[in-house]
Amino acid sequence: MIHVNIAPRKLFFILSLLVLPVVIKAEQQGLEEQLRKVIANKKAQIGIAVIINGKDTITINNDERYPMMSVFKLHQALAVADYCEKKGLSFDTPIYIRKADLKTDTYSPLRDLYPNGEISLPIKKLLEYTLHLSDNNACDILFQQTGGTEATDNYIRTNLGMRHFAIKATEDEMHQDKNKCYQNWSTPLETTKVIELLLTTRLFDEQYQGFIKETMISCQTGKDRLPLPLKGTKAIIGHKTGTGDRNNKGQIIGMNDVGFVYLPDGQRYTIAVFIKDSEESDVETARIIADISEKVYQQVTTNRHEENHP
Repeated sequence: MIHVNIAPRKLFFILSLLVLPVVIKAEQQGLEEQLRKVIANKKAQIGIAVIINGKDTITINNDERYPMMSVFKLHQALAVADYCEKKGLSFDTPIYIRKADLKTDTYSPLRDLYPNGEISLPIKKLLEYTLHLSDNNACDILFQQTGGTEATDNYIRTNLGMRHFAIKATEDEMHQDKNKCYQNWSTPLETTKVIELLLTTRLFDEQYQGFIKETMISCQTGKDRLPLPLKGTKAIIGHKTGTGDRNNKGQIIGMNDVGFVYLPDGQRYTIAVFIKDSEESDVETARIIADISEKVYQQVTTNRHEENHP
């Protein structure tokens, strides 16, 4: 029998998330109706989860398994932080990168900058490549150093108590066989729960946890997705995207964006939008995510304004 030693306070937070109620209020029902209108008649399977201020929860099409694509790099980052803390390693610890580690047939700004490899980079730089730029080679190098996909899956499953997800394939394995993209999956709500824990619970030392949150805030990918309607506002968004190729049917395997939003008035929300097997164009699929983000932002800010001005 495996005994997991979790601090009482952390355990309380985890258990509270596992039984997080779906609160039905008039404003939540209104938002759900708006979101269903956004995704109506779209040629794709679309799943949405939103947790507002850590409690009010909305889910749409949450029973499906959605390919995470590079969203799983967030899960990996948490597992890497846990690995480093247990091993007594800082994020400044260098990792040696061979030329053989830099696959040429995958998306990798790291390889583009260091095509010949044979260099050492700190763990935090590899995490910046995975979280900022969604670098596939950096992701698999971190898997090699920290126990592979099995270790990441086990950390999320055992330490965070999640069940409605799986992480089984590396980036290279997904590239070699597109069907393996479907082996790395999550429900939208399960991913928002992971983000809630990152925001509210001490998972590991702040040097690791704070770095991950700040790196999500400075994410460079998917600016046409969740961040688009927040541009020009004072909202702060941290997020992680995931984008797949098209499958044999010509469908986008997955296009996703998940993250958290802090508003100037003290409110916050976490959000996950997963789009599976989309027959829409790349631009239109990203636009669906942006439209969902806009509806959530408008609803949350409007509710607070109405509360303050009855």
